[in-house]
Amino acid sequence: MSQPATPHGTPSFMAWPDLASRALAGSVVCANDELFAERENLIKPEPPVFSLHQFGPKGKVYDGWETRRRREPGHDWAIVRLGVPGIVHGVVVDTAWFKGNYPPHISAEAVAVDGYPSPAELEQVDWTTILGKVAASGDTANAYDVESAERWTHIRLSIYPDGGVARFRVHGEPRPDPRFLCGTIDLIALENGGGLVECSDAFYSSPSNLILPGRARSMGEGWENARRRGDGNDYAVFRLTGEGIVEHVEIDTSYFVGNAPGEVKLSGCQSPGVNPDERAEWFDVVAKQRSQPDTRHRFLPDSEPERSFTHVRLDVYPDGGLSRLRVWGHLTEAALSRLSPG
Repeated sequence: MSQPATPHGTPSFMAWPDLASRALAGSVVCANDELFAERENLIKPEPPVFSLHQFGPKGKVYDGWETRRRREPGHDWAIVRLGVPGIVHGVVVDTAWFKGNYPPHISAEAVAVDGYPSPAELEQVDWTTILGKVAASGDTANAYDVESAERWTHIRLSIYPDGGVARFRVHGEPRPDPRFLCGTIDLIALENGGGLVECSDAFYSSPSNLILPGRARSMGEGWENARRRGDGNDYAVFRLTGEGIVEHVEIDTSYFVGNAPGEVKLSGCQSPGVNPDERAEWFDVVAKQRSQPDTRHRFLPDSEPERSFTHVRLDVYPDGGLSRLRVWGHLTEAALSRLSPG
């Protein structure tokens, strides 16, 4: 499957969402050691920060995970439960600010398990290596491609022999449990398998933020494009979890006061691929209309009651920011059948 292009020089897998992020309800289940800095820091969505003069009772305080200096054989590790299970296309082991105390080598293993196993249970399962032992650099966002077509629920990061890692990103294609996709769901939510396909502008922040769980807590957690000085308007295209029928829509401009769009429009189309076919015919889901700043707008669809869509396109006129986009509806029986295993 294809995703939006990444900036020049950035690994292509980073266009996929970070499935381990706390923003998607990921968690660090356990670690064998975290004496200097807590394991939970690994999956913070924000970039790591550094305070030159901040020290605690155990030494320098780092915004990351840091183990003690190992004096015996072996290596350190941490297990991350993905917020959304998925196919992993690449990982980033960010050693930002760790210069004399970073791990010189790392590796990653994965497993797919049902339910919510305890740390002790996870230590007993058979793990699959998805990234063999490779070199890592200090104070660097070390990026590694992963070649794996399987769906995983947990990732184990190993560092050799010890040291500190600021952030651990697991970029991949969401594959949620289809048993929880019945009934009315948010058809474009990232946690349900929706995703961003393309956008006109993401100068300040990406429209992928629009489909994160929960409500935005600030303008910085939404989509904001640059001020448009020419003709046209800004837009973002999303793929649905699968072919679905829209029941109602939320277009939320909360926190966007002086930079909300003047008007908005939501269209939908049917297309067999991940990216909408150029010949796809677009229909109004929410016809172009005025929007208000700092407001959660709710709309009933303008489309025919049983018309199904695979993609939606959000247009903002001429530009402006949004906090969240929700497309509530239900998957067709054919889509549910395709998503179910076997």
